[in-house]
Amino acid sequence: MGENSSGSPGRPLVGTVVSVNISRHKGERKKNVGTCRVTRLGLEGDGHSGEWHRQISLLAQESIRKMVDLGLDVGPGDFAENITTQGLDLISLPVGTKLQLGEEVMLEVTQRGKVCHDRCAIFYQAGDCVMPREGIFAR
Repeated sequence: MGENSSGSPGRPLVGTVVSVNISRHKGERKKNVGTCRVTRLGLEGDGHSGEWHRQISLLAQESIRKMVDLGLDVGPGDFAENITTQGLDLISLPVGTKLQLGEEVMLEVTQRGKVCHDRCAIFYQAGDCVMPREGIFAR
């Protein structure tokens, strides 16, 4: 699923795509669509697609599990991530890392973590949210 750094030789990192999620508008939980078309602007039909550096968001299933362990009933897409992965430590990937998804899609990590200006419903339910610390963004 990914290279060990931005294009450098070495043992590839391998992970699994658990879910592909989209929503029409920003700030909404995303729904699993199984598959979708990836364009130069991001995931077709997603509210975050466009000419910017955070077209596609990724969050590990392991991160979601942390919130489940706090008692929340959450799953893939509930943190507004586009791609939910498993078996890959996303937040450790440096900006510039290339991620190969399937045979046709190549993403580049553009940002690690984010600042939440508005606290989301997840934060109010649990007092915490993993997306700002453990989510990554790509184009």
